[in-house]
Amino acid sequence: MKTVLIVEDDEDFQALYKDILLSELEVEIIQAFNGEEGLKVIDHTKPDLIILDVILPGIKGRTVCSKLKEDSRTRDIPIIF
Repeated sequence: MKTVLIVEDDEDFQALYKDILLSELEVEIIQAFNGEEGLKVIDHTKPDLIILDVILPGIKGRTVCSKLKEDSRTRDIPIIF
């Protein structure tokens, strides 16, 4: 089963993305509510896709994306902003 990580600080958007994905696809959803939490999740789990908010508390989405693209272990994971 494919895994999607949603990094989004707004709980309503988290729920919306999760509902849409689960209604259309058979995927496992992992959720993170800020950039730091998202990076920690990725350290333990390599998702197949990341849905990433640009404006997050703490580490911003663009910084998270840059860190992931610089790392050979995560650079090939598709990211949707």
